[in-house]
Amino acid sequence: MDLTPTSIHREAARQARRIWTHVGEDVRRLRLDANVSGPELSRAVGIDPAHLWRIEAGLAHPSLEVLVAIGVALGADLGVRYFAGVGPRIHDRFQAPMLEKVVSELHARWRPQLEAVVTRPARGVIDLVLHDTVTETVVASELQSDLRRIEQQLRWANEKADGLATLLDRPVSRLLILRSTVRTRELARHYEGLLRIAYPARCEDAVKALTTGAAPWPGPSLAWVHLHGSTATLMRHPPRGVHLGR
Repeated sequence: MDLTPTSIHREAARQARRIWTHVGEDVRRLRLDANVSGPELSRAVGIDPAHLWRIEAGLAHPSLEVLVAIGVALGADLGVRYFAGVGPRIHDRFQAPMLEKVVSELHARWRPQLEAVVTRPARGVIDLVLHDTVTETVVASELQSDLRRIEQQLRWANEKADGLATLLDRPVSRLLILRSTVRTRELARHYEGLLRIAYPARCEDAVKALTTGAAPWPGPSLAWVHLHGSTATLMRHPPRGVHLGR
């Protein structure tokens, strides 16, 4: 499940090309709107006209200082910031055995798809998409070994499921699979009302639908995996003391 440096660099390069293309288009549009020629803007900013041409073509990677100077010359403000997406692509060491266990126990009617990318209306990667080949039910599944920002993680899960529904042009259900720890059990008790709204189905019904094929998918569900060393167990019921999903 962990991304390799190569895959991260490949995706970063793709996004960088898109950003530089948009920057170049913005510079050219602002320059033309201001009725300023390329040589005039180059002299004002202190760069070679050929460099400006490459910037406008999206082929150059100018420094932040040059971009700010272009903005000042053309009366535009430059903003550089990160925008929250729908969750990180880097996963912790617990998610791989959790995923392996869930996939190994799936009934033959379920076809798993790992790391499904969605781009509209939200961008992100869904850990595991489950396709029911009998009923054509689709379940977007997220695996979490911890819940650090529960409201944000629920929002990410909803947005990615909505993105998959848009891509497939069909309804998509949701499944949250949590690692059973003292912390996650405590959070499940503390945020029981919020989680029950997001995942109202019973844990037992969800696991039965996934592993036996004898029951229909019950709808948005929360399931649990217990890890002991390298051994993972897909729990049939919520952990002791957790009423959510019973």
